Amino acid sequence: MRQPSLSHSGGGGGGGYRGGAMAAALVLLLPFLFPTLFTPFSHALPSVLSEWNAPKPRHSRLLKSALQRETSDREHAELWMPLAQQQLKPCVQFASTSSLPEKSNGYIQVFLDGGLNQQRMGICDAVAVAKILNATLVIPHLEVNPVWKDSSTFMDIFDVDHFINILKDDIKIVKELPEEYFWSTREYYATAIRATRVKTAPVHASANWYIENVLPLLQSYGIAAIAPFSHRLAFDNMPDEIQRLRCKVNFQALTFVPHIKSLGHDLVTRLRYSPTQANKKATGKFVVLHLRFDKDMAAHSACDFGGGKAEKLALAKYRQVIWQGRVLNSQFTDEELRSRGRCPLTPEEIGLLLAALGFDNSTRLYLASHKVYGGEARISTLRSMFPLMEDKKSLASSEERAQIQGKASLLAALDYYVSMHSDIFISASPGNMHNAVVGHRTYENMKTIRPNMGLLGQLFLNKSLIWTEFEEAVMQGHKSRQGQLRLRKPRQSIYTYPAPDCMCSNA
Repeated sequence: MRQPSLSHSGGGGGGGYRGGAMAAALVLLLPFLFPTLFTPFSHALPSVLSEWNAPKPRHSRLLKSALQRETSDREHAELWMPLAQQQLKPCVQFASTSSLPEKSNGYIQVFLDGGLNQQRMGICDAVAVAKILNATLVIPHLEVNPVWKDSSTFMDIFDVDHFINILKDDIKIVKELPEEYFWSTREYYATAIRATRVKTAPVHASANWYIENVLPLLQSYGIAAIAPFSHRLAFDNMPDEIQRLRCKVNFQALTFVPHIKSLGHDLVTRLRYSPTQANKKATGKFVVLHLRFDKDMAAHSACDFGGGKAEKLALAKYRQVIWQGRVLNSQFTDEELRSRGRCPLTPEEIGLLLAALGFDNSTRLYLASHKVYGGEARISTLRSMFPLMEDKKSLASSEERAQIQGKASLLAALDYYVSMHSDIFISASPGNMHNAVVGHRTYENMKTIRPNMGLLGQLFLNKSLIWTEFEEAVMQGHKSRQGQLRLRKPRQSIYTYPAPDCMCSNA
């Protein structure tokens, strides 16, 4: 086919630079080489120094009791007990109610931004849109994330042949466009406004919107490229067939490439092996903690995390640079934010929650996290409570890590795999990883603890609380937050709340 026309057309010396760079590096290193010399001026470098200063525990009274607590055999048995069978089960029959038409209306391309789990949901929606339009889906293009700078493709992360095979009776999928559409690339759409690009898809668009706005492009040009595409398909008022197809993609078609599954299996095996007799109470069992406490989250929350004035100033400056200060939470006090459950749990606080729920120093804990704000200094309190804590670096050899090093999406995929094979999963705060894993584990009826952020915020504000009071409040506040089915409400994501759309009666 002929390429459509445009709608609209859219230094110095190296030596001086190197010398300046060396001087700048020396200036930054001086405070670390001679800290006492620069103490009076430490306020001038808050963004550098604050992340290296280990904050003191904010809940020392509770922490002391948590470190001394012992869990009985009966409590351990109850804690690790799997979920009972529930009233709904995964629907294993995903047979399409309509046959696959012989002729496709054209090719659909989507360009997905965000991290792995946001892209995962976008892939599911892309399959659904292709079904709605009776179009052939081109394997989605994953954009390079500006934060993680990971260039991993769909085929680097997911088993593409499995993906195509599982969906072969639902939609047509191709790995690459045919030669006549060679020009339809990301670079082509980045340089000007193109007739075949759809860039006005509203968030949570209806099926009719795609039929009215995208189908005509397919009929005219044989191809349509949709970007941006994240969160561009509604969760409500969709045909049952489309909803079930989204579930099929998410829970059956999207599996990781063999080397991720193999490494994930090895890590799970190592976690289930008890290295010491001290862990005999929970031999073979482990819990995954998704600790989302990166600098972006810490800054955007506008909460106080105990790092003093330097940390507050550093996070405020970061908010100004990244969001130009436009952060809704910054208009509230720390106490107001915590009482409303709007502050992410610190490593210390998630550790206290785990201890109150019955986990102790014999618990095998896998830390699923990309980078924790404050590094090891911030994690040290959590590690003191759970000395058997592991992560990718401690469990995998340097040779095993080499194939995923610097690849944020592959690292996240490995964490996802281990999370789906753990006895218990808990996430320190909401986010795309939390939403994806919680939804998947709900679908599989696996024990998954959802922290009661509002309750915990109020408990941690109460500095007079003693351990027994804290423990009782936590236990009572989390009885119904351990994986029990919650039916999806209007506008909620089918990927986080798979019931009832993805599930059938267990009767």
